[in-house]
Amino acid sequence: MIVVDTNIIGYLYLTGDRSAQAERALLKDPDWAAPLLWRSELRNVLAYYVRKGLLSLAEAQQIMEEASRLMLDREYEVTSHQVLSLAAASTCSAYDCEFVALAKDLDIPLVTIDRQILDQFPEIAVSLDQFIARRKKGG
Repeated sequence: MIVVDTNIIGYLYLTGDRSAQAERALLKDPDWAAPLLWRSELRNVLAYYVRKGLLSLAEAQQIMEEASRLMLDREYEVTSHQVLSLAAASTCSAYDCEFVALAKDLDIPLVTIDRQILDQFPEIAVSLDQFIARRKKGG
């Protein structure tokens, strides 16, 4: 299991330069986890795509439904105490620290492309590229 941030989830459903990498990450470890915040962040991205005419409302709703099925039973609450402590000890937003907090709680890697998270939390955060390049344990 890995924690993924909203960018990674978005890359899986929104065609772009990182979509193939997100697909490879899902094949490598299909057990993705995220704090509940991912839903609001992805809805915000989808709303932007609809407003810009890049997706229809129906397409955005379908993507949200598919992403919700992917993340079913792997969405978690994180404590405000831990999120605020992580935010106070870094320059990352509280939003970003929700993903860090969850990875720390579950003691699993956070896969992200966010440079700030990667720089400030190297003990738990791993880049999408590094995750894909890692060999499976025991393999």
